[in-house]
Amino acid sequence: MTNITCDFLVIGSGIAGVSFAINAAQHGSVVMITKKQDSDSNTNYAQGGIACVLDNSDSFESHINDTIAAGAGLCDTQAVKIMVEEGPPRIRELLDYGAQFSVDRPGSANPYNLHLGREGGHSVNRIVHARDLTGRELEMTLLRRLRADKNITILENHCAVELITGHHIKSVPNQYECFGAYVLDSVNRSIFPVRTKVTCLASGGAGRVYRHSTNPAIATGDGVAMAYRAGAKIANMEFIQFHPTTLFLEKANSFLISEALRGYGAVLLNANGQEFMQKYHALGSLAPRDIVARAIDNEMKISGLPCVYLDVRHKDALETADHFPNIYKRCLDLGIDITKDLIPVVPAAHYMCGGVAVDYYGNTGIENLYACGETACTGVHGANRLASNSLLEALVFSRRAVAGASARLNKCRNIPLSSIPDWDDRGTSDIEEWILLSHNLSEIQSVMWDYVGIVRSGLRLNRALRRINLLENEIEDFYKRARITPQLLELRNVVTTAKLIIMSALKRKESRGLHYTTDYPKLNDKNWRKDTVISNRRKAPGSTGLMECR
Repeated sequence: MTNITCDFLVIGSGIAGVSFAINAAQHGSVVMITKKQDSDSNTNYAQGGIACVLDNSDSFESHINDTIAAGAGLCDTQAVKIMVEEGPPRIRELLDYGAQFSVDRPGSANPYNLHLGREGGHSVNRIVHARDLTGRELEMTLLRRLRADKNITILENHCAVELITGHHIKSVPNQYECFGAYVLDSVNRSIFPVRTKVTCLASGGAGRVYRHSTNPAIATGDGVAMAYRAGAKIANMEFIQFHPTTLFLEKANSFLISEALRGYGAVLLNANGQEFMQKYHALGSLAPRDIVARAIDNEMKISGLPCVYLDVRHKDALETADHFPNIYKRCLDLGIDITKDLIPVVPAAHYMCGGVAVDYYGNTGIENLYACGETACTGVHGANRLASNSLLEALVFSRRAVAGASARLNKCRNIPLSSIPDWDDRGTSDIEEWILLSHNLSEIQSVMWDYVGIVRSGLRLNRALRRINLLENEIEDFYKRARITPQLLELRNVVTTAKLIIMSALKRKESRGLHYTTDYPKLNDKNWRKDTVISNRRKAPGSTGLMECR
């Protein structure tokens, strides 16, 4: 592949990236790069659904209030209002694209006759779903639309190496202006620049920073790490959501048991077969995820056992199998009949509530660089994401990012392709020592799981930071000497993202939402009802380097 020029470069092929690309293609040429196949993303793993106000018994105000309550005082109210109120048109759009959502009996109180489920933290049924494979249905629907658009080029098995900014181009006075990215063709192992007017980071989350995660292997924090190195502000990285219920079987590879199962009626039991969630929250097993995850963690410590149990045996077996065919089959293949057996579950890293700080139109603060989806921090989730708000956020804010980017497309500086230097890998060589990289990755994941997990302390966090700093130095040295591979890129991004999580957690001197520290177990609204923002931009005299993003 030689050098490429386009109007829009999209990095990532989940729901945010695909949605951005489809809408951007109405305004110019689009190139989308994805590390694997175009359908490999966190979106595909989403079982629950899309939270949206559609029923006559529901209201925007109710959804807004539920979201803010889950966010523990840190949600940007305007961002939440935008997401909730612009949600219904996005559902209509998906239906127009051909999305096949689960339907209700005739006469339901919503205009599309959709079956609306309920999940933790929601006060009413408002979850649009395609049984328990909503993410896959969304991804396939949007990809069909995307592949039919001749204005979009998809580059599979391509990785973003680094954003191209004014740092790279001598003729550009503004270091914080983006002109595309250097891209690795993983098959041919060649690196080339993609020159573009607008770049959108939609590369997903960072679950693979942890030993146990519900995310696919590609979720390595690439967008956050690249944006940070380019000088963008990174917000609220301490708020990592651990999904309370993943199947506890070694051969299950952290298979997620959807929260929708608890919305359907499943309850959590401890090692003695007793319900325990009522001790922790009035909503019981339907409490917000941070509370459920900490409760499970505490129950496991009390019992000394590595899991708790989810019980759905009291529900009609045929109905259960019909509502959750994917979970039912996956568990059955592993020897568990969920209609007859208890389901052993344990929390696992699931969702990154922080990310690249953006405004209401996806602007990152670096000129011509936008971010959406899990990579971005829009302010919607605050200190804890409400279940099934992630897909809605991705749809709404990717659409808004296109609106913002397209409005200024003709104002973007159109530098000559010849001004962008070729990737310089002189002095590097093939170092066929994957064991070094895999060991570093395993060590990072263990450090993060043991010291920066559901319950934290200053002692644990500082110990983690010392070890991550050592690993970061090792990896950076390796990066400078070795020819780049996808594994090396991911490792470099993982260690950067891990460090940002630890640094953010150390700065927050309270417990709020997903960040719980034994040193500061109380909420501190007086001093800490604000975002934690980190940037590596050159600091002005007297500056701390920390800036409020909203």
